[in-house]
Amino acid sequence: MSNLESVIKLLGEILEDRTVPRNIKAMIEQAKNALEDKDSDLNLRLSTAISNLDEIINDPNMPMYTRTQICNIVSMLESLKKEE
Repeated sequence: MSNLESVIKLLGEILEDRTVPRNIKAMIEQAKNALEDKDSDLNLRLSTAISNLDEIINDPNMPMYTRTQICNIVSMLESLKKEE
């Protein structure tokens, strides 16, 4: 499993978490969809996902453990971007 596939899987797990508010899930869904879009350039897909996740990272309604997961995912995406 590639790192990108791992990130997509982690985002999917967060989407299944019932404690995550809908507005946060919507942004995570957008990030996940951007990463799954095979028609776009990988660098653009990574940038879009990072941007979407950065927007919600400081949301006061986000559970703390979800914030930690998102921060780890953003780090993974940034390292993938550097490899490009």
